[in-house]
Amino acid sequence: MFAENGSDVVCAAVSSAAYMAANTLTEIVGAKADASAQDGMMRVILIQPDEQTETVLRGLELHLTELSKQYPENIKIIYGGVK
Repeated sequence: MFAENGSDVVCAAVSSAAYMAANTLTEIVGAKADASAQDGMMRVILIQPDEQTETVLRGLELHLTELSKQYPENIKIIYGGVK
């Protein structure tokens, strides 16, 4: 909700970071995962998380945390399990 659909830099930054992390996990690290993306929602479930996958996810967390400092009205980091 930073700008109109198609020109929202906050959405683009978050989407790019999420896709990079998901692709790094599955294509570079070779992690087994159930991944899907549709209608603005991405879901990646790691089958066997390990140190490498945790490192990638910590990098994503850091990136999103820094973005949330720049755009506090648009990005909220919420911690908790998937239900």
